[in-house]
Amino acid sequence: MELLAVKLKNFRAWRDETSIPFKTLTAFVGRNDVGKSTVFEALGVFFGHELCKIDSGDRCVYAPAGAEVSITCVFVGFPEELVLDETSVTSLADERLLNADGHLEIKKSYIGDRMKEEVFAVAVHPTAEPANDLLQKKNAELKKIAESLKAQADYRSNTDLRRAIRNAVADLRPSLVSVPLNKEGAKEIWSALSSHMPLFALFRADRPSTDDDGEVQDPMRLAVRQAIAEVEPQLQEVRAHVERRALEVAQRTLEKLGEIDENLSSTLAPRFRSEPKWDSLFKLSLTGDHDIPVNKRGSGVRRLILLSFFQAEVERRRSSDSITDVIYAIEEPETSQHPSNQVAVVEALKELSESPGCQVLITTHVPALAGLLPIEGIRHVTKDSDLRRSIESGDRILRRIADDLGVLPDLHDGRVQIFVCVEGPTDVEFLRNISRVLCEHNSALPSVGTDPRIAVIPLGGGTLKSWVNKRYLRELGLPEAHIYDGDVDKYQEACEEVNARGDGSWATCTQKREIENYLHPLAIKLVLGVDVKIDDSCDVEELVAAALGKSKVKRRRIKNILNEDVAAAMSFKMLQERGGLEEIIGWYRKIGEHLH
Repeated sequence: MELLAVKLKNFRAWRDETSIPFKTLTAFVGRNDVGKSTVFEALGVFFGHELCKIDSGDRCVYAPAGAEVSITCVFVGFPEELVLDETSVTSLADERLLNADGHLEIKKSYIGDRMKEEVFAVAVHPTAEPANDLLQKKNAELKKIAESLKAQADYRSNTDLRRAIRNAVADLRPSLVSVPLNKEGAKEIWSALSSHMPLFALFRADRPSTDDDGEVQDPMRLAVRQAIAEVEPQLQEVRAHVERRALEVAQRTLEKLGEIDENLSSTLAPRFRSEPKWDSLFKLSLTGDHDIPVNKRGSGVRRLILLSFFQAEVERRRSSDSITDVIYAIEEPETSQHPSNQVAVVEALKELSESPGCQVLITTHVPALAGLLPIEGIRHVTKDSDLRRSIESGDRILRRIADDLGVLPDLHDGRVQIFVCVEGPTDVEFLRNISRVLCEHNSALPSVGTDPRIAVIPLGGGTLKSWVNKRYLRELGLPEAHIYDGDVDKYQEACEEVNARGDGSWATCTQKREIENYLHPLAIKLVLGVDVKIDDSCDVEELVAAALGKSKVKRRRIKNILNEDVAAAMSFKMLQERGGLEEIIGWYRKIGEHLH
């Protein structure tokens, strides 16, 4: 199942009911203490994450005393059929448990000082008697209603009785209501549905200092939980067998007790107190050299382990036939990471979100990371003067984030004189490395990367069009230089729009396929140890991946290596031999024209 939205009401900072939409990759961007992590905590409560427990302190301080706290999740991709037992099969549509959009909307409500949990389906449900509360009735009650309506049904099956009763009522008067899922047939449905809920994996930004460091242990715990989910049918068989045999012993014990004291025996009944916790039976941990616990290593190392886990998950999910739906929620993935690793984290998460059955959620207050993500998944979290929280999204979101957080370099000293805009962060590295090569040969050319007058901004492929069309930098009054890959038609359209401005800005697409096509095969050989033949129109990443073996280095990682390490190994002679030298020099000359 895929999470479509969550609605929060009176949960911590989220006072008024607010609906927050999700994509397969969703980024919450905003200032500190604005409520980003609270969204993750709410999801943790909803999905029963072991680190997320609700109490009365989670009720919004501005809500009336004892006010209901609710967390509502909306899903798509739910199962078409639900098997309640060996003879009963039903569906959410048949039971009238879908909302007006045909989605599954589950509301968890918490009331009183003890925050008792109640579960509801917010659905277009019958309100006409006697069809309005059939899910709350026992078999005997359903039989009685069916008989009164002369409804034909299998009287042994509650699902068939409910279906027959609804068919016998002329006007069900359907309306959007909250249907309790806490007893009888509704409870059976909720129990069956719960097994299809996605796993919720939460990776917090604040790192515990205990030996069971959650930042390292959580991926390992998740690995155990996913493995258990894959064998859930077998475990249910084990559970049923154990319960059946244990109840037989308990029943025989009560029969013998009845022979001694019938009154005492009649007051006792066998009942299992809780569900078995399979994941608590397996403990998986990582230990460093000399048995040094990983939590004793630097926080950057621990986060790199987390990054490696996400990368490994991509490969596992692509090769596995048994896939469990998972929602990965990662707070501040940039924490304790070098800028190049921050990019690697985002790239890994983007790739993970493209895997079947995966959703990735992140929080950040670093707007540069938001610029690397598809714009449709960015959520800007804000609060007004009354401390009410709200969610903003859409085409104008980057401008608002820029205003709120400051997406651009510090302009107060007046040193920045031109913005150089490229598609992504690897293009920034290419321009910096090639600039060093050119400046060694011609000192009159500008030094991109070291000259404070030049600000290089990666716009992000998914957000580039918005930056160009909305002209978010226009109010700063500085010229812009745009350099994009030549293999994407929409980039040529963006160049035409920039060049038509008449304000000194200019844009160009590479004459070769991509910026990586200007690299020399010898530089690739020096860095990666493989021979490749490069022309102006080939896919360099694909060629290098094939030469290395795709299992050895991931394609996204290859792009980083090419623009960082291989570009750094380039010489002026290599640029000449590869062709396109005059074109590249022309880029830097155009940039230099705006420097004074």
